[in-house]
Amino acid sequence: MSIVIMVGQLLLGLSILVILHELGHFLAARAFGIRVDKFYLFFDAWGFSLFKFNYKGVEYGIGWLPLGGYVKIAGMIDESMDTEQMAGPAQPWEFRSKPAWQRLIVMLGGVFVNIVLGIFIFWMLTAKLGESYIPNENIKYGIVPGSMGKKMGLQAGDKITAINGKPIVKFEELMTSKVILDHTVLTVQRGTQKLDLTVPSNAINDLSDDGLEEFISPLPRIKFAVDSVAAGTGAKSAGIIKGDSVIAVNGVQIQFYDQLQTELKKYAGKSATIDIKRNNEVKQQAVNISKEGKLGVTPQFELPEEKTINYGFFGSLPIGAGKAWNTFATNAKAIGKVFSGDAKFDKVVGGPVKIATLFGSTVNWIKFWTLVGFLSMVLAFTNLLPIPALDGGHAVFLIVEMIKGKPLSDKFLERAQIVGFIILITLMVFTFGNDIVKQVLKSKP
Repeated sequence: MSIVIMVGQLLLGLSILVILHELGHFLAARAFGIRVDKFYLFFDAWGFSLFKFNYKGVEYGIGWLPLGGYVKIAGMIDESMDTEQMAGPAQPWEFRSKPAWQRLIVMLGGVFVNIVLGIFIFWMLTAKLGESYIPNENIKYGIVPGSMGKKMGLQAGDKITAINGKPIVKFEELMTSKVILDHTVLTVQRGTQKLDLTVPSNAINDLSDDGLEEFISPLPRIKFAVDSVAAGTGAKSAGIIKGDSVIAVNGVQIQFYDQLQTELKKYAGKSATIDIKRNNEVKQQAVNISKEGKLGVTPQFELPEEKTINYGFFGSLPIGAGKAWNTFATNAKAIGKVFSGDAKFDKVVGGPVKIATLFGSTVNWIKFWTLVGFLSMVLAFTNLLPIPALDGGHAVFLIVEMIKGKPLSDKFLERAQIVGFIILITLMVFTFGNDIVKQVLKSKP
């Protein structure tokens, strides 16, 4: 059932994005009097569709191949490769008969809608939820670095006070792609020692599997107690109950939750002696640790106090627009890292499997719409890439036409469309395979 929910959310989210993207092209074409023959969610490859109907001369339908969608605009060389129509004389209601600037607007209509949608979603989420954050000054016991954070020199308990010399106000500022992608310098307070540590330019290569948690955990170093115990676990068999505190594992003192996780992993699949504090009394108990290095308890944390800023309806607009722009800029920087050689392509891209795991196996509408907003900006950026068959490729050819003063030949555009389509299929196969390989490796013990 969890897989069904995950796939269902993925299809719903992508369907919303694809329909609105294609609607942008559709409305722009209609505004300039260009005939639109088809409007499809997914592709009706080889002429097969799951559902279709005609309304006012346009065929609307759902194809069987879930790789996006399209509108078939009359008189345009697109993924349909309808060269027969292009062989006849140009008609006034065709795409090719319109001025280059109008055709450019039609091509960018989908990207424009995706950008507006992304801004709108982040605006509405900000208006509804405000902006909650943990003041950095409330992080009493420092941070918990992931594998990449440790690699660059961070240690558990470090307090990061500034980014590129600018004091940190919100703890969440550390968990942003800007910190990872911009080769930033972190000011670290380690006891009485003050250090400057630089984030490596290729840091993104270490974050592909678990994301920013491999840099710094979103949960700061924190004290805890047992909140509940799962049935059939070592903790249950050992008699651990709600309210207990684990203060040592095989003689190693435990004060914070990350220390417990670190020590338990050493004894994964084995037995360990746990010191448990209950009502100011301490007792030792042998406990079987799971093969994943888990005790079988749900912790209750002493969380630092949060603050929430409510911006109001109109005040939330610039905040939402800023979040949308940051998503767009992050994708641009990540691709730039690939071309500069600082990032590997397979570490940057993610396909449908990766996206589905982001939605998760439970329905959370706040999370759903946050991801849809994020993906809308990703789709806008991706479609602007100058690859033939994408909107960006068409836009480049139109800009060249406007500079030259005459259109590129139909034969060139047909060949470019074929090349672009091959590139896109290759990228889709690669990203899908890359996702599967990552999931297989992640599931291995």
